[in-house]
Amino acid sequence: MQKRFLSWGKILWLIVGGLLIISSCQKSANTAGPAHVEFYLTDDPGAYQAVWIDVQQVWVNTSNDTSDNSSGWQQVPLFKPGLYNLLDLRNGEDTILGAIDLPAGNISQIRLVLGTNNSLVLNNGTQVPLTTPSGQQSGVKLNVHQSITAGVPYAIVLDFDAARSIVKAGNSGQYLLKPVIRTFLKSTGGAIDGYVLPDSAQAQVWAIMNTDTLGALPDSTGYYKFWGISAGTYQLVFQSDSTTGYRDTTLSNVQVTTGQVTHVDTVWLHK
Repeated sequence: MQKRFLSWGKILWLIVGGLLIISSCQKSANTAGPAHVEFYLTDDPGAYQAVWIDVQQVWVNTSNDTSDNSSGWQQVPLFKPGLYNLLDLRNGEDTILGAIDLPAGNISQIRLVLGTNNSLVLNNGTQVPLTTPSGQQSGVKLNVHQSITAGVPYAIVLDFDAARSIVKAGNSGQYLLKPVIRTFLKSTGGAIDGYVLPDSAQAQVWAIMNTDTLGALPDSTGYYKFWGISAGTYQLVFQSDSTTGYRDTTLSNVQVTTGQVTHVDTVWLHK
């Protein structure tokens, strides 16, 4: 019987070919499947003791048709529908609302649907209901326009501006809830954090860049944080409560870089 031997050239060709096949299979496996998208809630605070919102549904639209009856809307399964105190979710704190697997493509809009059990606790301890205008009963639509890739996890944050979302209706004494919400990806943008003291100044902190203004209410230690904000140069305004006798102060040229936290030295307010 005659034996046949392969040349080194053929052996090398087979090895390289096999490696290319394996590499191709691995790439296909890495890009297969849906994109996993998580939705979080955080707060841009207001001067209240508590702001309770009744989160009932979150919907996401992956089509160009954003009408209410569009087939592109998909409901996000929520972990815990119900009441959330926005003031528990400040200075970089957040809570996950729900998650969904979506095909690769584009998220055009998110719709947040609130129930009727929304309320506000004023600084004197009085709890009052928050009335939602009838036009918003179908949900608050938020423009996103975020491309998503198969096999990649995403975390989208709904930043609820409590101060701008609550409106007192004239002389009726009613408080209206007109949600003002911005959205951002956790992995994008930059952040600013630091401390403002003493606590007795009851300060608020404002981050200003051009026409954009964001507010933060420090916790009992004086800590504040802005996150998911655009890169650029900010002015920080430290505004004390007018009844405390402390003077306001301002820091200029605070630089924010995407993907980084800018730590600001502790600011002391003086009388």
